[in-house]
Amino acid sequence: MVMGRPSHKEINRRIKEAKEAVSENRISILSPADVAADALELGLDLGTVSNILIEVLEEITPGHYVGLYPPQRSYEDEIKDCELFAFRWLSKRLGCRTYLKFTIKDNRMRLVSFHEDRKGNKRK
Repeated sequence: MVMGRPSHKEINRRIKEAKEAVSENRISILSPADVAADALELGLDLGTVSNILIEVLEEITPGHYVGLYPPQRSYEDEIKDCELFAFRWLSKRLGCRTYLKFTIKDNRMRLVSFHEDRKGNKRK
């Protein structure tokens, strides 16, 4: 792992912030149409994504971080210049390698991507 920002401590803090935001229904989906299409591939509908996020956020650790060092900044207007945190792991809840990318802005989790990992992923 490349050293520098973000540290394990910072990644843990971002995961904790995301968990708190989702559990308190402080979540925004950056591109609802894209996330809805990806959710369908996971066997979910957009209405259940926030419930599932609570569970999958419990699965990820700093060791699952696959973002850049330092974190990439968003170019999307809604979250411009916010740092993006990306994770890839084998989700027990979803039964596949999963990819999740989010940022925290204004005390809200902004969901950028949530889908089956597209890098050679095979379902169980």
